[in-house]
Amino acid sequence: MAEVMAIMNSRPLVPVSSDVEAPFILSPQMLLTQKTQEVPTEFKDLDVKDMYRSQWKMVQVMANTFWKRWKSEFLSTLQPRQKWLVSTDNLKEGDVVLLHDKESARTDWPVGVVNRIFPSNSDGLVRKIEVRILKDGKPCLYIRPATEVISLLTV
Repeated sequence: MAEVMAIMNSRPLVPVSSDVEAPFILSPQMLLTQKTQEVPTEFKDLDVKDMYRSQWKMVQVMANTFWKRWKSEFLSTLQPRQKWLVSTDNLKEGDVVLLHDKESARTDWPVGVVNRIFPSNSDGLVRKIEVRILKDGKPCLYIRPATEVISLLTV
């Protein structure tokens, strides 16, 4: 079973890039461990304080790298943008969504549940939704355009 898990976690999440500047494949294993085939540089002639500072900086760089790749490579696959040639499912009440916010830090994107939908009068497509999230332990309601939320789980 562990071997099956290892195989599944090493599968790419997105199509493999042919870009030589980004040769790493984005997989669940890479996202969880942040390990690539690169050999990390060793800490030489550093005192303990400098070593901790260097490790902290390395963790921050790894977190930023993960966030940029997750946002650009994986998150965009959850919310495909297409011309109106192909119809897609509308958001429904009870769907779990991620509120997209360009101004917020990566850890501040709230996950919420669609509380109410507002279909347009002309074509019946959902253009606006009401999302319920927990903020400081209290439920809050936000009205957002359907284009600014990312569907994570549909009911």
